[in-house]
Amino acid sequence: MPLTDLGPDDLAGYQPSLTAPHDFDAFWLRTLAEARSHDGAVKTERVTSAHLLHTVEVDDVRFPGWNGEPVAAWLIRPRRAERPLPVVVTYMGYSYGRGLPTDHLLWSAAGYAQLVVDSRGQGHDTPDRTTGDGTQWVGGFMTRGVDSPENYYYRRLITDCVRAVDAVAALPGLDPDRVVVAGGSQGGGLTLAVAALAGDRVAAALPDVPFLCHFRRAVRITEEGPYPEIAAYLRRHSPDRAARTLATLDYVDGVHFARRATAPALFSVALMDPICPPSTVYAAYNHYRGEDRTLTVWPFGDHGGGYGCNPPVQLSWLRERGLAPEL
Repeated sequence: MPLTDLGPDDLAGYQPSLTAPHDFDAFWLRTLAEARSHDGAVKTERVTSAHLLHTVEVDDVRFPGWNGEPVAAWLIRPRRAERPLPVVVTYMGYSYGRGLPTDHLLWSAAGYAQLVVDSRGQGHDTPDRTTGDGTQWVGGFMTRGVDSPENYYYRRLITDCVRAVDAVAALPGLDPDRVVVAGGSQGGGLTLAVAALAGDRVAAALPDVPFLCHFRRAVRITEEGPYPEIAAYLRRHSPDRAARTLATLDYVDGVHFARRATAPALFSVALMDPICPPSTVYAAYNHYRGEDRTLTVWPFGDHGGGYGCNPPVQLSWLRERGLAPEL
């Protein structure tokens, strides 16, 4: 697979101009305040035995997300932990939900708790009950409600993801001072959003090959993956729809969130990634506000990034920052 974007020298300094809306911060403050105004308890049910697991405990979690609607998650912890654990709140890639607990055993094997968050409408356990104003979309989720920021699908999903961090305080055995947010692709873009919106409640962020970054470039150069859904949608409308659509996307762009995030962050980028162009990842990384930022570059990586080589890098990086569990 060839390089899919700019060369390494051009990527290193790639820092496009920002196009964040003037009311970006007010929009998200209002959105989260509305979500938090809905009453709703965090509920858990122990389901370990149903999955025949012996070294971990598994809870089926429901916490209030967008509009107070219940969002599903798995809480997976090493069995018989004696003290509160650092927790990795994990967001999923595009079209994936939380899956099964057996899909998510790496972090607990390393001594962490993990909260695996379902993606509304993409997973089987969290429906997307709100679909905007009836605007027709093209396939998937990229253009669902894209007629306005208020109706857009990712407003709801990002809200769910922030509320997952809110839920940590109500879950047993977790250390709310050591919350790590993590995810790859779509999960990486959501990680950047939460790192910005949850502020100092996030101790570290691990965005891998993040999606949802630098839309204004991505939709014009990407041939594979979800971004072409937007181009296909705009192909069916008059040119003035493009300006409105890009203006909506600006409210959920990972570059704008990166500019507001301060937690230590470990990014990864794959230079042969045909789905999340490397320049869009560098745009977020080079605009990241936090001073403690690191970028792992996989020169021959595709959208899988570093595959099995990446977790040891993450574990070592977290240990260096005092975020490893006490063994």
